[in-house]
Amino acid sequence: MKAPSGRGGAPYFPDHGDGGYGVRHYDLDLEYRVGPNRLGGTARLSAVAAARLDRFALDLGAFRIGKVLVDGGPARFRHRHGKLHVTPVRPIARDAAFTVEVRYTGNPSPVSSLWGGLGWEQLTDGSIVAGQPIGAPSWFPCNDRPGDKARYRIAVTTASAYEAVANGRLVERRRVGATTTWVYEQDEPMATYLASVQIGRYQFLELAGPVPQRVYYPSAAERRVRHDFGRQGAMIEAFTRLFGRYPFGAYTVVVADDELEIPVEAQGMSIFGTNHVDGARGQERLVAHELAHQWFGNSLTVASWSDIWLHEGFATHAEWLWSEASGGEPAAAHAERWHARLAEEPQDLVLADPGARHLFDDRVYKRGALVLHALRRVVGDEAFFRTMREWTAAHRHGTVTTGEFTALAGRVAERPLDAFFTAWLREKDLPPLP
Repeated sequence: MKAPSGRGGAPYFPDHGDGGYGVRHYDLDLEYRVGPNRLGGTARLSAVAAARLDRFALDLGAFRIGKVLVDGGPARFRHRHGKLHVTPVRPIARDAAFTVEVRYTGNPSPVSSLWGGLGWEQLTDGSIVAGQPIGAPSWFPCNDRPGDKARYRIAVTTASAYEAVANGRLVERRRVGATTTWVYEQDEPMATYLASVQIGRYQFLELAGPVPQRVYYPSAAERRVRHDFGRQGAMIEAFTRLFGRYPFGAYTVVVADDELEIPVEAQGMSIFGTNHVDGARGQERLVAHELAHQWFGNSLTVASWSDIWLHEGFATHAEWLWSEASGGEPAAAHAERWHARLAEEPQDLVLADPGARHLFDDRVYKRGALVLHALRRVVGDEAFFRTMREWTAAHRHGTVTTGEFTALAGRVAERPLDAFFTAWLREKDLPPLP
């Protein structure tokens, strides 16, 4: 088994992640009691050492640790300030495969951040996981850096009155007494922040389209949900034509029975609040945005958070492309309007390295989208959309950097684009639209 390359890291969040190893597979067995918000878990991680490891660290919130095993044997550990430091009986050799098992219990709570609590959150009647960018340790021990992608098995046992929805394929559902266990397998590599479990009293429906689509929702919202997500299949067809084939086997939407500040993407899944469905498609741009993240963010994941525009700029641009494809305003109209608005904003943000505090600044989203629209104008539709399709194909289920995208765009256009990308990505002042 090949050792991790060491790509990635988290300069914006130096307390998260450990570059000394890479995880290849997470096996999570979870038991959750909704009322008391009580979670018990056994996590088994299969990993490969990037260097000799006398000890290593996992990211994990304020749980009580029952036991830690390395390669089946007890290991010493210390758990504080969100880090589980593990010292195996014998050092792990470089390039060696090893396993870690952690048994833990407690009341999951969101990870504190610049943007409020992130991760596992108790709803009025159920729970939600909104992990971006550092919320994963709120519910399972992990190597919490975006470039360390792994495969997952997630088993959730909870009261049978609830539906448990997680990433990947539902491979087993078994009821024993008053509880049901749901087992999901995520076959494609996934970043920790995209791992998700949604628990609620949901109905579900299946939508027509080129890939299987399932929507979970509170029964009172059925009419609104059917209408507001009624064009999602057409969106997938449009984005497949523009960006290349849909990267996963299916797509799941969860409409939580609570109001949420913003929708949340997870791998193969998006989560909305009841406030995002009005029965009039008033928030359809958000449906397009979260769907686009399946290509840009979930299949292609940044190696470092400094390149967040490769997620949010691309998904915002996809909103404009859907507007254009569905008979609404053309992308050019959206671009002109947002360029005028951004020109009035402070010119103090470097798009390709905005800093942790500005990671989700609206200027990252809109200026990122403007970069792509400007590139389309400079190189023409044929070269632009060929770049997009080659981009998603070349890095499917991998990690990406800004440098890789700009190099590809230049090769496809067969012309130097260094000055163009420097102005848009590396300088603070907003360039004029071409």
